[in-house]
Amino acid sequence: MSVEFQDERCARADSTTTVIDPHRWPGVASVPRRWAQGVRSRAARSLFTRAVSRLPLRVEFPDGRIAGQGSGTDSLPRMIIHDADALFARLGSGGLIGFGESYMAGEWDASDLERVLEVFAASVADLVPKSLQSLRAVTVRRQPRRERNTAENTRSNISRHYDLSNAFFRLFLDETMTYSAGLFTNPETASWEELADAQHRKIDRLLDQAGVGEGTRVLEIGTGWGELAIRAAQRGANVRSVTLSVAQKELADQRIKSLGLNNQVQVQILDYRAVEGEFDAILSVEMIEAVGYQYWPTYFRKIDELLAPGGTAAIQAITMPHHRMLATRNTYTWIHKYIFPGGLIPSVEAIRHTTERETNLRIRDQFSMGPHYARTLRLWEERFSARFDEARALGFDEVFRRMWKFYLCYSEAGFASGYLDVEQLVFSRPGGPAVPAPTKEN
Repeated sequence: MSVEFQDERCARADSTTTVIDPHRWPGVASVPRRWAQGVRSRAARSLFTRAVSRLPLRVEFPDGRIAGQGSGTDSLPRMIIHDADALFARLGSGGLIGFGESYMAGEWDASDLERVLEVFAASVADLVPKSLQSLRAVTVRRQPRRERNTAENTRSNISRHYDLSNAFFRLFLDETMTYSAGLFTNPETASWEELADAQHRKIDRLLDQAGVGEGTRVLEIGTGWGELAIRAAQRGANVRSVTLSVAQKELADQRIKSLGLNNQVQVQILDYRAVEGEFDAILSVEMIEAVGYQYWPTYFRKIDELLAPGGTAAIQAITMPHHRMLATRNTYTWIHKYIFPGGLIPSVEAIRHTTERETNLRIRDQFSMGPHYARTLRLWEERFSARFDEARALGFDEVFRRMWKFYLCYSEAGFASGYLDVEQLVFSRPGGPAVPAPTKEN
C-alpha cells in the first residue's frame, strides 16, 4: 500500500516559521497524509495519551487540553504540541523515528527538552503495554543492510557524522576537541571551564590503567581529533592511531605536528580490522558503539590478536541494560537515521560474554561514570545553542539545529535517567599485570 505525502510544508520552530527543504530533509518536510486519520494515527494517539497519563509531565495540546500527571501544575516539564495530527501521524507511521522528526519539524516543543526526554527515558520499557511489546519484531523497522558495519560500509557510516565539519565541532567542544564523556571532580556542579581538565582526567585514567609510559607501544582504535594520542606521546609512548574520518585525521595531524610529536604519533585512515603489529597497550574511547553487534566478536578478537604478551587493553564504552540491548538490537532508530548509522550501544554483559567466548581477554577493572556524561552533554548543548548563529554561517539550517539539540538532549536524558551508562573497562589475559591504584582525582 502506497503512502501519500504532503508537499513542502512550513513548521513552527521555537516561535519561528521555517520552510523545510524537502530535498535535504525528506523525512521531516513531509507528513504521511494517509495515516493522518488512519488506524495507526489513532492508535498512536491512544497509546501516547495513555502513556503520558502515568508520567510526571504536563502535555499541552493545541486545543487547550492538558494531559499527564502535571495537568494541574506548572512545576513539571512541559511538552507543548503545536500540531497534534502531524505528531500522531508520524508516530503511527514511524514510531520513535517519527517522534524525533516531529520535533525537528517544529510540531512540538518543550519548556526543557532534556527534562521531557528524561521522563520518557526513565519509563521507556513500559511506554508500550506489555501485551503489545511482542509485536515489536513485526511493527518496527530493522536496520538496513546497507548500514551494517562491514568493511565496505563502515567508512561511509563514520563519515556521515564525523566529517560534518571540523569547524562545526569546534563550536561546542572544548579546546581538547574531545568528543566523549569527561571525568569531573563533581559532575553535579561542573562548569564549562572545568571541561578540558575533565577530559584530561578521563584520558589519563585510561592511560594509567593501561600502563602507558616511556617506550610503550600504543594502538588507538578511533583517533577522534587526537587528544588521547597526544597525551600518550607526551608520556613517551609511541602511538599508532587509526580512524576512518578524513576530517578528524586532518586536524589530528595538524595538532600533533604543532606540538612536535609527529615522530611519536602516526595517524592512519585504516579500518581496525586491517591493523597489523604488536602493541603493549590498546586503547579505544567510545568507538565500540559504532562497531555493530554482529562485529563485536571481530573487534575483540582483533584486539586479542594485536595485544603483546602481558599487554593491557582499555576501552571507554557507552552501555545500556542487557535486556534492553537484546530487545532493541535490530531496531532502526532515530539515532541511526540521523546521527550514528549502523551502531549499537552494548551492555557490559554482552562485552563480557563476547570476550570470554571469543578471546583470552578478561575484564579486570570496571569504572562507571554515567553522571559525568550527563554533565558533559549538558555543557555541549548549552555551548551549541549559544553559538548556533556561527553554525548557520557554515551552512547548517534550522532543522539541523533542532536535530542536533534533540540528539544532545536525548543523550543527556539517557544518562541522567540511568538508562545509559558509560564505563571504562580494562582487559588483560589471565596472569596479566595487576590493576594500578586509582589516582586521588578519581
